[in-house]
Amino acid sequence: MIIPDYVLEALTKLKKAGFEAYIVGGCVRDFLMEKTPKDWDITTNAKPEEMLKIFEQGKYENTFGTVMVPIREKAKAGQEKGDLIDVLEITTYRSEQGYSDSRHPDEIIFETEIDKDLERRDFTINALALTPETKKEINEPNRRYLEINSQTFLLIDLFGGEKDINKKFLRAVGEPVLRFKEDALRMLRAVRFVSQLDFELEPKTERAITKLAGSIKFVSKERIRDELIKILSSNKPSEGIRLLHKCKLLQYILPELEEGLGVAQSHHHIYQVYEHNVLTLKNCPSAKWQVRFAALLHDVAKPKTRKIINDIATFYNHEYVGAKMVRRIMERLKFSNDDTEIVVNLVKNHMFYYQVGEVTATSVRRLIVKVGRDNLQDLIHLRMADRVGSGTPKALPYKLQHLQYMMEKVQNDPISVKMLKINGDDLLRDLKMTPSPKMGAVLDVLLSEVLDDPERNNRDYLLDRAGKLQDFNLEELRAQAKEVIEEKREEDDKRIKRKYLKNK
Repeated sequence: MIIPDYVLEALTKLKKAGFEAYIVGGCVRDFLMEKTPKDWDITTNAKPEEMLKIFEQGKYENTFGTVMVPIREKAKAGQEKGDLIDVLEITTYRSEQGYSDSRHPDEIIFETEIDKDLERRDFTINALALTPETKKEINEPNRRYLEINSQTFLLIDLFGGEKDINKKFLRAVGEPVLRFKEDALRMLRAVRFVSQLDFELEPKTERAITKLAGSIKFVSKERIRDELIKILSSNKPSEGIRLLHKCKLLQYILPELEEGLGVAQSHHHIYQVYEHNVLTLKNCPSAKWQVRFAALLHDVAKPKTRKIINDIATFYNHEYVGAKMVRRIMERLKFSNDDTEIVVNLVKNHMFYYQVGEVTATSVRRLIVKVGRDNLQDLIHLRMADRVGSGTPKALPYKLQHLQYMMEKVQNDPISVKMLKINGDDLLRDLKMTPSPKMGAVLDVLLSEVLDDPERNNRDYLLDRAGKLQDFNLEELRAQAKEVIEEKREEDDKRIKRKYLKNK
């Protein structure tokens, strides 16, 4: 693992100016876990105005003691500034007092000791500090040296964060209730870290979240949305949703989902609605959070549409009612319009009908128009997750394989005059041809030649060749072209079948 040079240079500049400076927080956690940190943060006893003298390009536009330092590559010839590669956040040691809104401190106090800064942090695994330092005698158990790239670093770990990393334990710093009263968002962050890191939530920390779950209402919808996206994007999103439910947070974030608790289903479904939705999320093969969110909410309307007919539970039109519910949910949580449309579209169409032998290429094209070409694979992933989440052992049955085959076959239209760089309008305009069967014959011949040599598919060549073809017996040429085209169509059809119809 490598600490970037610009981070080390910033630490060196601060120390040369007579200040302390540490890499701190989540980047140290990730580094110790041998993960590549997404961001690097530095804390120091230098005040913002002192930092601005050291980092002339820095900006200080907040009240939290954080100076933003742009990191640029060396300027290339003709450039005034090099390209921006990162923005380094350097923050003065601080403590915080009073959290009347359960989100922001009423007072920020700049401190002179690193210990005070670490005490205010949320979880032990994030309350770690690291700095390059010449090795010397130390007798404190919460400080130790380690070697990184032939350089000695001092690690400060006041609360056992490194031990918790090794045990895969997420534990609040100090008294959990106080940490969550300071900032209610930390409760969601706890669930997110458990999902992302595959950790276990320490019991006392879990009890504190359950006790204070209602204070999540003080957190903005945008912040909740962002944490929910991170949970859905994590390695174990379904475990994150289960933990939200266990800690009493889900009822404030997605109460519609909990309406499925205890709601029984019929036919091939062996799970109740809530459990089925969570298992569908768990088995979703897509890494896209939008598809995972659709998997979680695809049957959210079943409790509202449930009716018993002839002793069987039915849920007619639940996909359409569900799409409306999902739109309201995503609007409430301030999701973007684009993301909302993707998820709503998937939920609305997850019950699409497809039966091999009954569905034609035309109906598949209609499905493509209805769902959108970019969303087709997402829809199949949702259907696969739905099947496994219902207790069906096979995620991709033959008819879904056949649908994949048909979708590629019709959407790419691989062997058609539509692939040519010219069309009938070009022949009419540039070659003054009159509308006639001859035009179709010319285009067929051109297509057969392009299939033999794709580099011929450029406008200038095709127009020149079309002009010359008018003097030939086009019926004979067309017959030959048809053979080439049909042969190529059969080859492509076999290739696509081999790709998708693995069990046939």
